[in-house]
Amino acid sequence: MRRVLIIGATSAIAEATARLLAARGDSLFLVARDADRLQTIATDLGVRGAVRVATATLEVTDFDAHAAVINAASLALGGIDTVLIAHGTLSDQIECQGSVDALRREFVINALSTMALLTPLANLLEAQGFGTLAVISSVAGDRGRQSNYVYGSAKAALSVFLGGLRQRLAKSKVNVLTIKPGFVDTPMTAAFKKSALWAQPAQIATGIVNAIDRGRSVVYLPWFWSIIMLIIRSIPEPIFKRLKL
Repeated sequence: MRRVLIIGATSAIAEATARLLAARGDSLFLVARDADRLQTIATDLGVRGAVRVATATLEVTDFDAHAAVINAASLALGGIDTVLIAHGTLSDQIECQGSVDALRREFVINALSTMALLTPLANLLEAQGFGTLAVISSVAGDRGRQSNYVYGSAKAALSVFLGGLRQRLAKSKVNVLTIKPGFVDTPMTAAFKKSALWAQPAQIATGIVNAIDRGRSVVYLPWFWSIIMLIIRSIPEPIFKRLKL
């Protein structure tokens, strides 16, 4: 039985992942902004088999509140084995191009808040000498594109941070998993036209749980995004500049 802290627990991917963990009898501590939604999800996870489910509300940009929530999770679960961080926003690229405030807000939510949460969590797991930190980044962080380079650069910063953290914590038997989903059909992407490249949250959740169990370092979900992003990263810059991506 794992003792799992999930931050951003009301996101579609996090909820689908929590259902898989609940079904095998894990204990869960759920964190998000919406208390009512959290309680609804917690009740459902209890029915699905979770040994214990507790919740706490948190605005991730309130950095001063991070420590209290982490302490509450550790007390409620009797320790923390695994952390999944899944919060984030899909930035409005046009708005961010015209507003420094919007640009800063998106970086704080999609990069700095996660790094701030990971700092005490990494120290906690390093001191105990085991555990997993699983964090949702994005394929968008693999190469800057005109359609979403603000969101992509925040995720790129996060991916680099996770890479360094992984190397630091490897000697303490703490695994750091970077999760890079491609297109996922969630409420956040409801307005987008869907194609065969889009995945459902349950598919991504299965990939996340498998990657945690296997101690993976980086995982693209679904798997074919590793091939797609390899191609995109390999396009020479003179050609890339002429593409509409």
